[in-house]
Amino acid sequence: MKKLTTALLTAGLLLSASACASPQLTTAETCDRIKIVVSNPTNSLGKTGMTRLANQIRPIHAVASDDLKPALQAILDYTDESVKESPDAGKLTALKADYEQAGSTYTKFCS
Repeated sequence: MKKLTTALLTAGLLLSASACASPQLTTAETCDRIKIVVSNPTNSLGKTGMTRLANQIRPIHAVASDDLKPALQAILDYTDESVKESPDAGKLTALKADYEQAGSTYTKFCS
């Protein structure tokens, strides 16, 4: 009886976990969501804008297509470092190259 109960609980947990999982977006769907975020001009104004940008990209990154997920991660890494009270200049310089490459990747897939 104990094994049956354990098996039923495990099956229930697996079903509930899979029901909550978000489906992965296609590249086109990911592009559509990114376009909405980057079209907002307040997302590029100072630290507040960078924080807003990162917070809007995080949920997209979680379900983004495999083509755009690394680019979104680079954007998040750069924005997270740049909004710190005292950003590390060396790290920011290194992350900026990836941030710029993310822009190229976005253009490649979303234009």
